Amino acid sequence: MRSKILIADDDTLVRSTIRKILHMFHHDVVAVESGHQVLEHVSDEFDVIVLDINMPGMDGFETLERLNQQKIDIPVLFLTGAGSMEYAVKAIHLGAYDFLTKPIVDIELFHIKVKQAVEKRHFLLREKAYKRQLEIEVQAKTHELAEKNLLLEQHNSRLEDATVQIMTSLQVAMEEKDEYTAGHTHRVTELALLLAHEARLSNEDIIVLRRAAQFHDIGKLVIDLSCIQKAGELNPEEWELIKKHPDTGASIIEPLTFMDRERHIIRHHHEKFDGSGYPDGIGGSELDTLTRIITIADSYDAMTSLRNYRNNFTPVEAVDELRRCTSFQFDAELVEIFARVVLSTYSQYKRQTVAVYPRINATVQRPSPTPIHEDNQR
Repeated sequence: MRSKILIADDDTLVRSTIRKILHMFHHDVVAVESGHQVLEHVSDEFDVIVLDINMPGMDGFETLERLNQQKIDIPVLFLTGAGSMEYAVKAIHLGAYDFLTKPIVDIELFHIKVKQAVEKRHFLLREKAYKRQLEIEVQAKTHELAEKNLLLEQHNSRLEDATVQIMTSLQVAMEEKDEYTAGHTHRVTELALLLAHEARLSNEDIIVLRRAAQFHDIGKLVIDLSCIQKAGELNPEEWELIKKHPDTGASIIEPLTFMDRERHIIRHHHEKFDGSGYPDGIGGSELDTLTRIITIADSYDAMTSLRNYRNNFTPVEAVDELRRCTSFQFDAELVEIFARVVLSTYSQYKRQTVAVYPRINATVQRPSPTPIHEDNQR
């Protein structure tokens, strides 16, 4: 394949001579007489540019600067009859490929330098083509990977949904065995979500809260139901068995890595602000907002639901008990938000004064200052 060379020299004789030499070595040549004409004619079709340095109007150095500004990566050979160190340094700084002296005495050496410049140009073109092809392949692979990741995410989402559905069905089946606990998980979930929305939690937190609420009692799947259904007080051994369900539930959830946050909430949903809860005895700032919400919703539903071992509280009574226990068991701010949401549903919400509390407490005959009875939350 013949190479195409652009030469620029204001001397007609020099242009003619170089053209003949290059034709002799089977190169195609376009000859111009100024730097301006170089800029007009240059294109990617050329393999080498031969520039005279001393040209009127726009000299070789300025022409190369303009070529660089246009990001033209064609090798440039400077042609000069008066070389100097200053010229050499400037040429190197501008990125010139080499120097050619005139008049041309050694034709073979002249052709070798031109040939090397052509080879450099071909190398640059191959490199450019390779990079372009590589970019195309990378984009294609990236698009393919993105599609596969999307499919994987969709598959994982379906697996997660299926897992949640199966576990929900198991928990519902467990609760339905006892008429007194039937619907507890559903109610706790709805109450927790009401509080979360009113507290303006993020969508991400609400998703985590929903699943944690759905499975907060999953550990009871491995507990003897006769103990849960017992009408009288639990003996110490039965109570210790009941207290294992948060830790057991967390262990059941542990293999499900997508429910890591939920696992911590399930483990700690019977902890208290003063650290007297179980299984880890943590409290205060160690309990995150989602855990605090579930403890409130769980306790409220336990108090307002009928059990075979006690009567249920009215919403007002249950809210009053939550408020009474904020000093050691619940988050006071969240309890007030919860009270507003729950009692407004029954058109009963009003802030209870301290003076009212003794009357209500006396009516329902609750001990004080002990926390909400744990057996209310079997």
